[in-house]
Amino acid sequence: MKFSEIISQFGETATNHSLTSNPDLDPEIIGVAAIDEATNGTLSYVEGPKFGSFVSKTNATALILPQDEKLQELAQENGIVWISTSDPRLLFAKAIALFYQPYRPVPEIHPTAVIHSSAKVGSDVYVGPYAVIQEGVEIGDGAIIHPNVVIYPDTKIGDRTTLHANCTIHERTRIGSDCVIHSGAVIGAEGFGFVPSRTGWLKMEQSGYTVLEDGVVVGCNTAIDRPAVGETRVGRNTVIDNLVQIGHGCQIGSGCAIAGQAGMAGGVKLGNRVILAGQVGIANQVKMGDGAIASAQTGIHSDVAPGEIVSGTPAIPYKLYLKVCAVYSRLPDMYQSLKQLQRKFKNSND
Repeated sequence: MKFSEIISQFGETATNHSLTSNPDLDPEIIGVAAIDEATNGTLSYVEGPKFGSFVSKTNATALILPQDEKLQELAQENGIVWISTSDPRLLFAKAIALFYQPYRPVPEIHPTAVIHSSAKVGSDVYVGPYAVIQEGVEIGDGAIIHPNVVIYPDTKIGDRTTLHANCTIHERTRIGSDCVIHSGAVIGAEGFGFVPSRTGWLKMEQSGYTVLEDGVVVGCNTAIDRPAVGETRVGRNTVIDNLVQIGHGCQIGSGCAIAGQAGMAGGVKLGNRVILAGQVGIANQVKMGDGAIASAQTGIHSDVAPGEIVSGTPAIPYKLYLKVCAVYSRLPDMYQSLKQLQRKFKNSND
């Protein structure tokens, strides 16, 4: 693909490019690569000035650059064609899609798939080997059900949604259109509902629903639980990483991003565009407002205001957390100073 063809695919996203000054320099681009691994014929990107040193070292033929004239001049000096944009990483993500498309099977129902006679399967659907679709299930047009997927009764799957191999969709689950559920994920299994009694733990039946709105992505081995009553809901276009636990009755807003090993107890409520970094833990019934962010390994036990950034366990405002971290490394010296003061105080009183 010629460099000029790539530019045309980007449209107005690319604000400026080197072909403006030299239209004859239009190399063939054969793929994309990280800037430190790029080879001749590949396209890479530089996110900002702090990575500018890579421009002189890379073997890439073309670069996506920020709107930085110094970096653009440096690329030109090194014989690299370039495109500039306000968000190089976003444009690079679009560039990858020009050279790679995920595997998409041709629509068919494999003869080993088990589909209940009452199930409704839309048009242009792929159902792979040994998939099981139980009573009353509804599957929309263009859906992809990979091998060994199990879909329990009373479940609805939207148009163009993909269920990857070995994921399990339990009863009373509603999954919207254009969702992706990765391998090993379990959607709608019973929430952890047990009530103490004189004879032991009494199981509280989980009779509610699990709802994933349109465009939700769920990573491998993530669990999203069904509640006793009401619903567990994940909002539109929320993306969830691998190994995440979302407890029964949680309400996740739209456009959220939840990284690996994060865990939410029952009844947690996240607003829209909330970000949870890896291994964040949120206690029962806690609320996080729109746009709030929790950094890695944060333990959240009380509500977080909209737009607030929190860190640490228990969670505190991020700026305070940085001050605490600065003090933490000095604690041994502070302890020695305290001991010396205690000795001097004791000696002065003897």
